[in-house]
Amino acid sequence: MNENIRSPEIRLIGADGENVGVVTPQRAMEMAVDADLDLVEISPNAEPPVCKIMDYGKFKYEQQKRESEARKNQKIIEVKEVKFRPNTDTHDYGVKMRSVVKFLEGGDKVKITMRFRGREMAHQDLGRNLLERVAEDTKEIGKIENMPKMEGRQMIMMIGPLPK
Repeated sequence: MNENIRSPEIRLIGADGENVGVVTPQRAMEMAVDADLDLVEISPNAEPPVCKIMDYGKFKYEQQKRESEARKNQKIIEVKEVKFRPNTDTHDYGVKMRSVVKFLEGGDKVKITMRFRGREMAHQDLGRNLLERVAEDTKEIGKIENMPKMEGRQMIMMIGPLPK
């Protein structure tokens, strides 16, 4: 920018966006000083390099503003976890399913964990049946990303929200 441009000649774009043409950097600097603006190198790899007369501080500020706006509008998907047991009763199942539905509608993924303790390990089919029931109840609002699988004493299943 300004005096740091080291090319013998540059293609200049004026302050109002019109193409001035190929000029020397000294001439471009004089024009920028007359307009009370900065000479900024836009594409240094072009032949000859392209420079523009603009207010560099204002340009940087607007660029920062655009980036923060883009960050503000993006949705971060979180993974929420709901834990079940093989002998979860119907009312408890309903309460947990309401939270699963709320998470999926909020756009988050849900990790369903079925924890087995002691002799429950011998009845893994009960846990699998319960997880398949969860999958059946959420098929309108979510899709199963990972089918139920055993990891140690836990059976884990992932459900993601349906794309909108």
